[in-house]
Amino acid sequence: MTNKTSNDLGRDSIGKLLFRLAVPSITAQVVNMLYNIVDRIYIGHIPGIGATALTGVGVTFPIIMIIAAFSSLIGMGGGPRASICMGQGKYDEAERILGNCFVTLLGISVALTALFLLTGEPLLYLFGASDDTLPYGLSYMNIYVSGTIFVQMALGLNSFITIQGRAKTSMLTVVIGAVANIALDPLFIFVFDMGVQGAAIATIISQALSSVWVLWFLMGKRTKLKIRRKYLQIKWSIVGPVLALGVSPFVMQSTESLVNIALNSSLQWYGGDIAVGSMTILSSLMQVFTLPLTGLTQGAQPIISFNYGAGNNDRVKKAFKLLILYGFGFACAFWLTVMCMPQVLISLFTSDPELIGFASWSVRIYLAAIFMMGAQISCQQTFIAVGQAKISLFLATLRKIIILIPLIYILPNFLSDQVFAVFLAEPIADAVASVVTVTIFFLRFKKLLDNNPNILKHQASISLEEG
Repeated sequence: MTNKTSNDLGRDSIGKLLFRLAVPSITAQVVNMLYNIVDRIYIGHIPGIGATALTGVGVTFPIIMIIAAFSSLIGMGGGPRASICMGQGKYDEAERILGNCFVTLLGISVALTALFLLTGEPLLYLFGASDDTLPYGLSYMNIYVSGTIFVQMALGLNSFITIQGRAKTSMLTVVIGAVANIALDPLFIFVFDMGVQGAAIATIISQALSSVWVLWFLMGKRTKLKIRRKYLQIKWSIVGPVLALGVSPFVMQSTESLVNIALNSSLQWYGGDIAVGSMTILSSLMQVFTLPLTGLTQGAQPIISFNYGAGNNDRVKKAFKLLILYGFGFACAFWLTVMCMPQVLISLFTSDPELIGFASWSVRIYLAAIFMMGAQISCQQTFIAVGQAKISLFLATLRKIIILIPLIYILPNFLSDQVFAVFLAEPIADAVASVVTVTIFFLRFKKLLDNNPNILKHQASISLEEG
């Protein structure tokens, strides 16, 4: 039954469902993007130290991505599995998955907080910090890491709201925190004159508000899946499959931190702080691209997972066709914007003329093949939605680990402009990975649907309705 707050994933129009689920998810991702980007915009405009402080905060990006990656490991691994169980009518099993994921996220939070607080300074040097930028990066990182538990709860558990068809509710998780962050940033940075530390404090307060909202909903009366005490005992038979499916999005995000480390260290070596500062802005623009696209795939995922679990292949195919159409269209529009008006985008992050000039030419190189990534991400995320952990893992490692990181170190040995060579590695990896992913998808997807173990269940339900 459909109402204003929930959607019938097995019966409602695919187009209308995707709109109702994807728009809130995209909105949530766009707003979530503001967590880090608003910090960088405000920090980049701090009088006198803006460019240096922005570079310092930029080298903390790998740590931020690793923390987010662990939330995806559990949330994106547990969410689709719980959704498939819901499609099969196994709601108790779905709640067991939710309970185990909640406890696992708590344990991960404690471990990550301790690790980064103990190893922060040497890590930031490894990530491309200099003596000038380290103090800003360390100040931001120590405060941000102290709020790891809030990140894990908000991001890791929010997918269990989305899979219920409650996209607007899951959107509020992010909107609440991001709006608070936008309001608190100038207060702590400029009014209280706390600079980089103020930006970090504003961020963790905002994430705390988001996590409270998620827990309130999942322990309340309106949720179909509830965190129950009887399901809080960790069982490997539940956590193991969650980790196996979640390892693909985990690798996608954690390897983003490895890529950032490789880029920052190479750019520091060949181009100095100005090149690393430029990379901070370029990685922010990459977020502007990937997070709305992630929102689109998150809107499609419950539809694909539920109907795959119910054995309704026709609805799975319809959802995928709309996903790849919209994903590729968005990627092309973003690419055109970057190519036509790079200086306008760069100037949002800094008023330093030298940094604007450097980043304006490098962004055209770095994002030259981004228009192909809409199809690549759509295909990869659909593999996750139907529970194909091994294929998803391979595709996640292909672009960054197998292609991109080696190219970052290889290309400068063959091109005279070594900074240009480092930036060039990204579009080459994007193009190759997109072609390979789309090819594999269209070779495997039909076979996956033909061998869907739930087809008989769907056929039986049709016969029952007709009878």
